Amino acid sequence: MLRFALKVVIMAGVFWLVTQVVPGIKVVGNPNAPLGVFGTFLWIALIFALVNAIVGPVLRLLSLPFVLLTLGLFLLVVNAALLGLTALLTDRLQVNGIGSAVIGGLLLAIGGWVADQLVEKA
Repeated sequence: MLRFALKVVIMAGVFWLVTQVVPGIKVVGNPNAPLGVFGTFLWIALIFALVNAIVGPVLRLLSLPFVLLTLGLFLLVVNAALLGLTALLTDRLQVNGIGSAVIGGLLLAIGGWVADQLVEKA
């Protein structure tokens, strides 16, 4: 449970970085919340983690022929879809366009991999 919480905190930082780098992705922070704007990033990271854990495996399994055909590049589209689904579930995350979603999904996948590596060593 502690590793999951640590990964959500790291992914909140990754979400912040993605909003700084990708112009089409925006997080509408709530400064009046108990944890402030960072709490909004934590909330979005938690929703993304749940979407990735529940919907992600099903989506990856259904898209397996396309993943094999494109030698794994279709996983960028799957990650973009998971990011878009997260944006649909919360009004605090805005993703404008498929290009922003693909770049954001790629950065989140890299950030998730780094978070996994850090959590494994902890």
